Amino acid sequence: MSRYVVIGAGAVGATLAAELHTAGIPVVLVARGAHLAELRWSGLHYVRPDGEHVVAVPVAAGPDDVELRAGDVLVLATKAQDAEAAIAEWAWQPVKDADGGTVAAADALPIVLLQNGLDTERVALRRFATVYGAVIWSPTVYVTAGEVVSPADPAVGVIWVGRYPSGRDARLEEVAADLRAARHLVEVVDDVPRWRAGKLLQVIGNALDALYEPGPLRGRAAAALRAEARQVLRLAGESPADLRAETTLDLERFAVRPIPGRPTAGRSTWQSLARGASPESDFLNGEITLLARLHGSEAPRNAAVLARVHQAVREATPVGSLDDADLLRVLPDLAVLVDPDSLAEELAGANPPMLLDVRWALGDPHGREHHREGHVPGAVYVDLDTELAAHPADPTQGRHPLPDVEDLQAAARRWGISAGRPVVVYDATGGLAAARAWWLLRWAGLTDVRLLDGGLAAWTAGGRPVETGPGPDPEPGDVELTGGHMPVLDADGAAALARTGVLLDARATERYRGEVEPIDPRAGHIPGAVSAPTGDNLASDGRFRRADELRARFAELGAAGKVGVYCGSGVSAAHQIAALTAIGVDAALYSGSWSAWSSDPDRPVATGPEPGSS
Repeated sequence: MSRYVVIGAGAVGATLAAELHTAGIPVVLVARGAHLAELRWSGLHYVRPDGEHVVAVPVAAGPDDVELRAGDVLVLATKAQDAEAAIAEWAWQPVKDADGGTVAAADALPIVLLQNGLDTERVALRRFATVYGAVIWSPTVYVTAGEVVSPADPAVGVIWVGRYPSGRDARLEEVAADLRAARHLVEVVDDVPRWRAGKLLQVIGNALDALYEPGPLRGRAAAALRAEARQVLRLAGESPADLRAETTLDLERFAVRPIPGRPTAGRSTWQSLARGASPESDFLNGEITLLARLHGSEAPRNAAVLARVHQAVREATPVGSLDDADLLRVLPDLAVLVDPDSLAEELAGANPPMLLDVRWALGDPHGREHHREGHVPGAVYVDLDTELAAHPADPTQGRHPLPDVEDLQAAARRWGISAGRPVVVYDATGGLAAARAWWLLRWAGLTDVRLLDGGLAAWTAGGRPVETGPGPDPEPGDVELTGGHMPVLDADGAAALARTGVLLDARATERYRGEVEPIDPRAGHIPGAVSAPTGDNLASDGRFRRADELRARFAELGAAGKVGVYCGSGVSAAHQIAALTAIGVDAALYSGSWSAWSSDPDRPVATGPEPGSS
């Protein structure tokens, strides 16, 4: 019978050791510090749904306390950040063979790796000849020295295990049988890296669980991190397994039961920070950041969360104490954008967003027909000209002045918008029209409004379904709107900002220079305004450029401090404001824009490539 040397006595390691010991399978649990002292003094206090048990599992302080022998199995249950040091420490320990000689553990013994992330197996394979990678689900909590709380029943955990980098062998089948005897559901897989990548997607939001109070925004942030991670894994040639969909295990046997007097704790990163230990985020969010950079890209969301975790460690921030405002400072694009993967996940959730299809383009009056030809399932058509703008007789108010808030509220209720339900808007032109709805609803007091990044093209690019016909006839909503929640400029304010701050002209450069003017009375631009075509916010695939690229673009334009934006009629300027908001820069909209300015003969006009002066 194999003896298991479980290195790391945290939640996963202590649970496994307790169950092996209870099953009569030889085991040694390697612990350290106060935890080791408590285990030696009074045994492991193992709290289960049926009560508290004291398990007298044998413990050791390290390799000097354990005489390794042929037939042992090493199980590494440390956190990922501690794995390399532990592997180096144990790899070259002597193992007694049957003839009384010794051989290095790395050559004689297999090692089973239970870490999150994708790094540990490669580290181990540099030294150990036989490496078994594993994915584990375990709700066990370790916060107090000498105690673990294991609420799952009847199975205490789920393990997918395979030889790394691929395959299986007879010894692995024996290990799997022992793990099953230790009340774990176990499946042996031939492609364990895929399963490891699938687990990484599941735990990529652990840092958010550790830092932020629960709520819809935190859930959306986790979905955004997963979506970015999925894109990076795809770029790296990885094909993550869907653990629930692909497993052959009966997961009904793995259920978390409430334990009286033991409140639910957070995930592994939460537990680490609660104990004052280092987090594993470098091997979760940091792994995605690394993979992106290795393949010539970036993972700005995961990089930002990684940096925030380490700031929290430096400042000893209490677990779960940060609010939504802090999260939006870390991930400002959450207030603006949702990617197709995240949207699909939200649509399948408990509070799916309301979808608005704002199919409009200058010179194309057939938006409703385009909607009928194909739209995101469930999306309601919104007419920009009649529902997102007023129609005054005075041309100095522009072609698309802001509607009365009462009219906008009536339209929003007609679309089915209700209090507490998120809204996602999209179009087929990279958000250039939908951004008007995004801005207008935020101006009217809705805070949970976002743009589908890349619009309909990004949705269909992933093979997602579209719906044809007129779309749903929604139940009337009950939303209440009030204007004034986004900053606006009138003509005098725009003129002043062009002198004292930065006023961005979001039209095409030839219109800014005054070379052409297809629709408005005069050609040129507001004196002092800076040319910043809205189209430059988008990458070649029609999605918003990366945050670092947008920051560089607007920094070069001098867009800091007081910023305002205008365009032809106040539509594409909203897209510019969305891009600025996504990087944490506030900007005001001159809603009348050039159509209003150029209709007033008393307003000066500048031409040419330079801002000019008023």
